[in-house]
Amino acid sequence: MADKQRLRDCRGLLCCFTLLFLWEAVAGQIHYSIPEEMQKGFFVGNIAKDLGFDTKKLSDGGVRIIAEGRTKYFALNWQNGYLYTSEKVDREEICGRISKCLLQLEIFVQEQVKLYTIEIEITDINDNAPSFQVEELELKISETTSTGTRFLLPDAQDPDIGSNSIQSFQFSSNRHFSLDVQTGADGAKYAELVLEKILDREEQAVYNLVLTAIDGGDPVRSGTARIRIIVEDANDNAPVFTQSVYKVNVLENVSIDTLLVTVNATDLDEGMNAEVTYSFRKISEKASDIFQLDSKTGKLTVTGHLDFEESELYEIEVQARDGRGLSARTRVSLVLMDVNDNAPEITVTSLISSIPEDSPEGTVIAFLKVGDADSRENGEVICSIPGNLPCRLQKLFDNYYSLVTDRTLDREQVSDYNVTITATDGGTPALSTTTFFLLKVLDKNDNPPVFSQTLYTSYITENNPKGAPIFTLKANDADWEENARVTYSVTEGQIQGIPLSSFISINSESGALYALRSFDYEQFREIRFQVQAQDGGSPPLSSNVSVTLFILDQNDNSPHILHPSFPTDGSTGVELAPRSSEPGYLVTKVVAVDADSGQNAWLSYQLLRATEPGLFSVGLHSGEIRTARSFVDKDALKQSLVVLVKDNGQPPLSATATVTVVVADSIPEILSDLSSLSAPADPQSSLTLYLVIAVASVSCLFFTFILVLLALRLRRWRNSQLFDSSSVSFSGVPVSQFVGIDGVRDFLHSYSHEVSLTTDSRKSQLAFPNGSCSNTLTGQHPSEKSGPLLVAEVSNINTDDQVSLQVSFLNHNFLFDVERLISWCVLLVCNSSCRATVHSLN
Repeated sequence: MADKQRLRDCRGLLCCFTLLFLWEAVAGQIHYSIPEEMQKGFFVGNIAKDLGFDTKKLSDGGVRIIAEGRTKYFALNWQNGYLYTSEKVDREEICGRISKCLLQLEIFVQEQVKLYTIEIEITDINDNAPSFQVEELELKISETTSTGTRFLLPDAQDPDIGSNSIQSFQFSSNRHFSLDVQTGADGAKYAELVLEKILDREEQAVYNLVLTAIDGGDPVRSGTARIRIIVEDANDNAPVFTQSVYKVNVLENVSIDTLLVTVNATDLDEGMNAEVTYSFRKISEKASDIFQLDSKTGKLTVTGHLDFEESELYEIEVQARDGRGLSARTRVSLVLMDVNDNAPEITVTSLISSIPEDSPEGTVIAFLKVGDADSRENGEVICSIPGNLPCRLQKLFDNYYSLVTDRTLDREQVSDYNVTITATDGGTPALSTTTFFLLKVLDKNDNPPVFSQTLYTSYITENNPKGAPIFTLKANDADWEENARVTYSVTEGQIQGIPLSSFISINSESGALYALRSFDYEQFREIRFQVQAQDGGSPPLSSNVSVTLFILDQNDNSPHILHPSFPTDGSTGVELAPRSSEPGYLVTKVVAVDADSGQNAWLSYQLLRATEPGLFSVGLHSGEIRTARSFVDKDALKQSLVVLVKDNGQPPLSATATVTVVVADSIPEILSDLSSLSAPADPQSSLTLYLVIAVASVSCLFFTFILVLLALRLRRWRNSQLFDSSSVSFSGVPVSQFVGIDGVRDFLHSYSHEVSLTTDSRKSQLAFPNGSCSNTLTGQHPSEKSGPLLVAEVSNINTDDQVSLQVSFLNHNFLFDVERLISWCVLLVCNSSCRATVHSLN
């Protein structure tokens, strides 16, 4: 007997510590099998060896175990790759009556981005003895009960399955009763007591029997129940149920105290023998906490919460017993209908939070698993993401998905994405679960700086101070951080042979341009150069932009008068205006230029001072001097005009020009008018004195030159003839030849001298009031005539008056004409002063 027991122990140990089954399934699935009730640390299998992993990868965290279920029953040794139990495993607690108990684990390999499924089958051992729900049963049997009558005995339960469950029943030996063992549709065995011989209460009123349930395990386990049979007087009708099976469909979310079904049994007896009471005959411990049966009415109600996910079906046997102990039974089958009361679950097993923008299409972002505890369509889960995300869900197998990119990313358009993953079941109404995570897009230097303008134009006023700011350029880079840090520089170049860097500089950080020197509009009016913007990426990217800097003019130049030109000998130009001129007659024109530009060079002319106010007018913009009215006798022969030339700058700059106008129709008239005029008092005595001295000096030099010429031309003078008349008009020569109009290009050489000889009593004095040599513009050439062209006009000669002579020579032989002028002056020197003006029209 001891040897047999020792053999059984050895078998048990061998069963507990032997790997029953190991195989690799399709798609990386491994199957292990271990017996239940093994202690913590029990070896299950070598994961590293079976999956071909390197143990170093395990220790580095490259492999993770994902347990399924509420409790973690297994653990992985990261040093050697052994899978072992982390706590005691009870098959009955995990799987109940399920014949094949399987637990699943997932092994995630980070490097391979792959999942392996491990199935661990928990095999049953005979660790539970059969037990009866009722350990003591009292049966009352009437003595009139016929043979063959069957009596239900208490059911025995054994949580083990297969051969370890109840296999047989034994009954105490007696001659009145026998035991009949039946097998139900679910394979469970139950025993019935069969009356084999008529009872006689008088012979024996009580029978004490023992019912034993025996399982088929090794070692064999058993359980007993005591049966007390009391023989009663006759009660020949047992209760009868209206239905042999009550089938009820109930929703799992029904409220507490809801009536499920009412069982009903009738008894044909009367009185006490017809009083039926109801009770549970066979019910699981869990079901007894959920359901309640009214012993009087047979109403079955709900007292706890139903859960389809825990159990889909409840089988309950109800017994009806009359007052004399006769009983009947019926079965209540409660089928739970699933309600969509469980939202899907999303488990993210692997996730990267950032991804480079140049990642190729199909880059894995995350692995996730979805599931729903409901069944059928309520447990069918659809996983989705919004359509605006640059990624898609790709189903791997079962309920596993991978989230991968489906297009090229661009951080400059979107720098991060709020990824929303929604799992929705197929229930009505549908339930959903959402999980969120932030995906950041890492920057690459793929964008060069971009200027805000394609061409920059700026302006700066000349004479600016050194270091003056011009303007600021701005370039933006769509990249991030260092890739978006822009620096500025000016490309090398030259302006009029001078390096550009000596004119302008730029702040490399802000892009502000500065002038390094003071600009001069009259030197150059614009500067063209290029500015480069370069980012801080690796390699750096850059872009160029053209900049044009215009120099704005400042009113820093006064008008410059071209005509009449400023005399170098102290004399002023003389213009002739015929006394018969009509209003608006063009006398001359003041010509001036301004080195500035724009409005700074817009010149305006105005008459600042005149001998006869209102006699002449000056064109505001043309500078033309015209007569404003007709001449009258009281108008002075010599008119002095001061013309102011002013530009339009701020503040305006100006210059003045002095124009002398002689009013006369001919030279004799000029001489006649001059003889009747007295020298006006000059209020500026000192200035007049200086002018007289200067004119006298020049006249003396000129007179000496004339004497030299006279000696050279003495022979030709003898052959010449004097003028036949005392006055010659200027009919042959246009007046415009003696009047300056515009003078810039071809100036005629006009030589003008006045000689005044004054006699007084017995005293003679020779004076040269003024002399001048001026350039007068003419538009015509002298007419070609034979003989000398001398025109002169001589006024009347009085003793105390001044006589003026104006002679114009149109002959090319200038020296001969001068000699004749001297002879005229000699004739007049006796009684008067002689004033002569000589014009050469060569």
